[in-house]
Amino acid sequence: MRRFLPYLWPKGRPELKRRIIGAGVLVLLAKAVILALPFAYARAVDTMGADGDPAVWVAMALVIAYAGGRFGSVLFDNLRNIVFNRVGQDAVLGLTQDVFARLHRLSLRFHLSRRTGEITRVVERGTKSISSMLYFLLFNIAPTAIELVVVSIIFWTVFGWELVAATAVTVVSFIWVTQAITEWRVKLRKEMNDLDGQAMARAVDSLLNYETVKYFGAEQREQDRYTGSAKAYTEAAIKTENSLGLLNITQAVIMNLMMGFAMAWTVWGWSQGRLTPGDLVLVNTYLLQLFRPLDMLGWVYRTIRQGLIDMADMFNLLDTEAEVDDAPGAPAIVVRRPTVTFEDVSFGYEPDRQILHRLSFEAPAGATVALVGPSGAGKSTIGRLLFRFYDPWDGRICVDGQNIADVTQESLRRQIGIVPQDSVLFNDTIGYNIAYGQDDPSSGDIQRAAADAAILPFITALPHGFDTEVGERGLKLSGGEKQRVAIARTLLKNPPILLLDEATSALDSRTEQDILATLKRVSANRTTIAIAHRLSTISDADIINVMEAGRIVESGSHGELLRRDGLYAEMWNRQQSETEEEREAAE
Repeated sequence: MRRFLPYLWPKGRPELKRRIIGAGVLVLLAKAVILALPFAYARAVDTMGADGDPAVWVAMALVIAYAGGRFGSVLFDNLRNIVFNRVGQDAVLGLTQDVFARLHRLSLRFHLSRRTGEITRVVERGTKSISSMLYFLLFNIAPTAIELVVVSIIFWTVFGWELVAATAVTVVSFIWVTQAITEWRVKLRKEMNDLDGQAMARAVDSLLNYETVKYFGAEQREQDRYTGSAKAYTEAAIKTENSLGLLNITQAVIMNLMMGFAMAWTVWGWSQGRLTPGDLVLVNTYLLQLFRPLDMLGWVYRTIRQGLIDMADMFNLLDTEAEVDDAPGAPAIVVRRPTVTFEDVSFGYEPDRQILHRLSFEAPAGATVALVGPSGAGKSTIGRLLFRFYDPWDGRICVDGQNIADVTQESLRRQIGIVPQDSVLFNDTIGYNIAYGQDDPSSGDIQRAAADAAILPFITALPHGFDTEVGERGLKLSGGEKQRVAIARTLLKNPPILLLDEATSALDSRTEQDILATLKRVSANRTTIAIAHRLSTISDADIINVMEAGRIVESGSHGELLRRDGLYAEMWNRQQSETEEEREAAE
């Protein structure tokens, strides 16, 4: 809660602070009206029961005042909500913005190790818990505590210490019993939710594997598995509902014992001439008002308890250390000659599994340098290090002679464009996905990028043109179309350094040749690092570095490497043989 208070009482926002003060005043006004109402009600009863001619208009005025007061309390409560809503929503907005920004600053390792759905659920639950906790703490628990103190003072003044002591014992007993049973119910609820999730998981898994179930004639087996989980869930649900009944009964016993004692105490005082019939109404009304919020205590306690857990999970996201962070006072990188140099770089994703071993190579400005080798050689790791998703264990990576660990990540990434193997697009329009390469580009810039990526004719032929939705992850487009959108996005970014990470490996031969021609045109006048599995796609590179087990074992042009008859030549010959076999099979 201390972590959240700065969001609730923000610096430099006097209008929000005035709203908080105004809401607090309205809470006190509503509570003052509520606490005054029983006196009007009680005096109306006393006036009606007085000897002689009843003062009709006095009783009528008291009844009207009672009705007006009830309306006033509702009015003040709703005005309080209207005044406070902006404060609560702004506080939640500020916190969620900080969490969202933090998530984007966290390292790739964090996002690879956490489920995206899990993270979004943590943020969603944390946000909802803040709203509910603010309401309960400020407008339920705090006013109830105020009411309890004032009612105790009134009881002490009007009825004596005995009724105050009985009220205190009742409230403490009520809270203790509610807390104890609610803790028990929380465990039952967790067990019920776990069994519900298990039953649902088995049902979904069985239906997703419908064909497999049919292949093995396992319908009855699946029915038995699901029935077992469903029965266990049913038993847990019954226990949970029964525990709620027990809680309600226990609360009602405590409440009505107090109500019976207080009213009996008042009747006894009336029999002695110390109290009036109106005092009986006064006691009854105050206790009903006091027990109404207490009656919700189990739900409020459970909500706050869960809310604290949910808020803690969200603050844990805020407290997660970024693996890669800018050095204090780091300047922006300035690139005049886009030369990329790896100097004795060692790295591994885990301490006991090293990927790169003192790797050194240079991509001269304006040249095309290819990285090839078998799977697991560390080729894609080089791209992740260049973008500074990770920092190397040893060695350094330089762009135009500047160590990328000494400059800001944002400025570094602005200098590098990428066309990945799997071009993931946002679930938006083609125009939005191309425009993502630059902040606020003009429509002319977007069209030029699409034309340079050779996708403009395809877009203009669509009924909605650039406003065509691409679907989740771009699944409404073919592989070649997605690649061209990714190329257009990178062209709009216009970076001096280009990384091609197996950009055509998932495409058919015809589409691959079209994309390669586009990439060759895009690479002109840029420093290009091409990571490839198919050697035919990089045979015209200026320098080809052959990697094996995190080291460069050969380096040179295509012709030079073939003449050496080493690993590159072996890979080339094998791929050529596979291509010949595929061609013969097709014929």
